[in-house]
Amino acid sequence: MKLLFIGDVVGSPGRDMLKEYLPKIKEKYRPHITVVNGENAAGGRGITEKIYREFLEWGAQAVTLGNHAWDNRDVFEFIGNAKYLVRPANFPAGTPGEGLKFLKWNQLEIAVINLQARTFMPSLDCPFIKADQLVREAKKRTPIIFVDFHGEATSEKQAIGWYLDGKVSAVVGTHTHVQTADDRILPNGTAYLTDVGMTGPYDGILGMEREAVIHRFLTSLPVRFEVPKSGRTIISAVIIDIDEKTGHSKKIERILINDDHPFYM
Repeated sequence: MKLLFIGDVVGSPGRDMLKEYLPKIKEKYRPHITVVNGENAAGGRGITEKIYREFLEWGAQAVTLGNHAWDNRDVFEFIGNAKYLVRPANFPAGTPGEGLKFLKWNQLEIAVINLQARTFMPSLDCPFIKADQLVREAKKRTPIIFVDFHGEATSEKQAIGWYLDGKVSAVVGTHTHVQTADDRILPNGTAYLTDVGMTGPYDGILGMEREAVIHRFLTSLPVRFEVPKSGRTIISAVIIDIDEKTGHSKKIERILINDDHPFYM
């Protein structure tokens, strides 16, 4: 089976890009399951119920989150009933929502796990220990397990990739918004990519207006970051081919669409 994962959708430019290109990407790569990271989808921070439902209407089967999961308070009103919204599983007990969801494709199930790293990030429960717990739970139902690991440090992302090699189908990083070029199949069959990249403004800085970010670096003063409402855009994704019986990955391919990397059918 083929799984398509779309990187961090940022604000309305990211949503517009997803709406336009997701059908084209699906036509070219023919994925069976599509997962979208939407933690920056509402104005660059958080997600709303309307946006979540739009993602499903446009072709996603699940939406993962990250450290901005709670930035839009609308999420507390619907996350309990959102069957396909996956927040980081290693938030403390009692946190709304779930970090493991099961999706159906024909007679198969795929487990989608969302975890958040701790290096240079808010302190949460250990993602390695939580991963062990969730993988054991998932394997009772399916060998096909996808992990969105939302983290800052490349070392921590690589560490959990190696830690889960052979235990899950794929570990793909999110959060840093810059697509890395280290896509590979690890020795025991786990597809790995340090960061899938972002979907949104191409000429900003990590999806935000570049002037404000540069001003922050120049002055060290607090600055409000806004998502540019116009300009060129980018979509970042990855397609993974997974053996349905073993859950091991056979192929991983990065997808990058922008003015410097035009889309071709």
